[in-house]
Amino acid sequence: MSQSKEQQWKLLLLDALMKERREEAQQVIEEVYPYDLAKWYVELAPTEQERLLRYLDHERLADVIEELELEQQLDVLRRLDVEHAGHVMDLMENDDLAEILEELPDEEVDRLLSGMRQDEALVVRNLLTYPAETAGRLMTNRFIWVTEESTIGETVEKMRDYIEYSETINYVYVVNQLSQLVGVISYRDLILANNDEQIADVMDRKVISVSPETDQEDVAKMFERYDLVSLPVVEGEVLVGLITVDDALDVLREEANEDIEKLSASGKSIDFDTKPWVAATRRLPWLILLLFIGLVSGSIISQFEETLSKVVALAFFMPMIAGMTGNTGTQSLAVVVRGLITREVDKKVVTRLILRELRVGLIIGVTCGILIAIIAYVWQRDPILGLVVGSSLIITLIFGTLAGTIIPLILHRLNIDPAIASGPLITTLNDILSLLVYFGIATAFISRLM
Repeated sequence: MSQSKEQQWKLLLLDALMKERREEAQQVIEEVYPYDLAKWYVELAPTEQERLLRYLDHERLADVIEELELEQQLDVLRRLDVEHAGHVMDLMENDDLAEILEELPDEEVDRLLSGMRQDEALVVRNLLTYPAETAGRLMTNRFIWVTEESTIGETVEKMRDYIEYSETINYVYVVNQLSQLVGVISYRDLILANNDEQIADVMDRKVISVSPETDQEDVAKMFERYDLVSLPVVEGEVLVGLITVDDALDVLREEANEDIEKLSASGKSIDFDTKPWVAATRRLPWLILLLFIGLVSGSIISQFEETLSKVVALAFFMPMIAGMTGNTGTQSLAVVVRGLITREVDKKVVTRLILRELRVGLIIGVTCGILIAIIAYVWQRDPILGLVVGSSLIITLIFGTLAGTIIPLILHRLNIDPAIASGPLITTLNDILSLLVYFGIATAFISRLM
């Protein structure tokens, strides 16, 4: 939908809601996507929000709720009476619904589930028994399965009957009489096979699966590693659920957001709607810690006060050396954290990574060191000053790159989230290192600098 068309529909809907013209509003509702309705819903005044909820049928409302943020989803469900909410929740994906309900107290969960169909409510309750951020919480029970004795014709007929119910039809999973997962057949293979052939004769018996307790991050890695569009969940070899690729993508996005928040030392999630006091209190602990660590930099400068007073030009290059060292460390940190998320790490990989980053630091250090040495010489007409600044930058960039590589690897080895080794922390530590190296070399050459 073009931006102008979208704005036109939005204005028509707003006008219909304000004038309480239900038929006009529903005409717009039928023409636009649930995502657009969800986006507009958030922007409406409470009165118009209430009217929009009344004008949406159960299926459309379920689609809109799934496009909203968590707090908005909870708000919508609380606005509906139990019966209305139950009908809507029956139509929502069970894994998405479980994610919403886990934020509510038990009595409110019981109240909402009481309005659902008994079988659907039972599935949601079962999902809530699994730990958060595991495969059990991501899986859905809405998928198509057949027995290995079924024929191709029977399977296709079953797909026709359940196509609206199933979350995906890319694959049909095959179970035995004990409901144990024994194979899988793709939609493509079903179309190519003869109707009277048995599923057991054409199915693929090599099936990748996970247990309900598998961490959601490991689930997302399996989708990426094996190019999956769905992943069965088995408990004691029994097929209990299915995870689809859209859920894996959501996990990757969530994990990336968490790592970005940790890298920036902002702690818990902060978005456009976070209140100033909340945002400040989430950032302050890290920043206060870094403030005290940063005082070390000041004490280092005070220890070399005599050197600095004798050669004032040394002060000109302090911010550049500290900044460059912090930047290269943060760049290495980002590379390592991203790599740890997407692949398995062993001793061989770690050794190769450290040696690679050492070479990177050496290339960057020599290039930038020679460049700043020439600049310092031309600017201050002092070749020794150029030597001090250039050699300091070479050493600090090498060590800064290695620090940004090794620290997250050590944390990973200790089973600590490597993203905790945040950018500000690496930057502060590298500031201290760069000042020690810079003033140490300058002090060694002080007689030649004066």
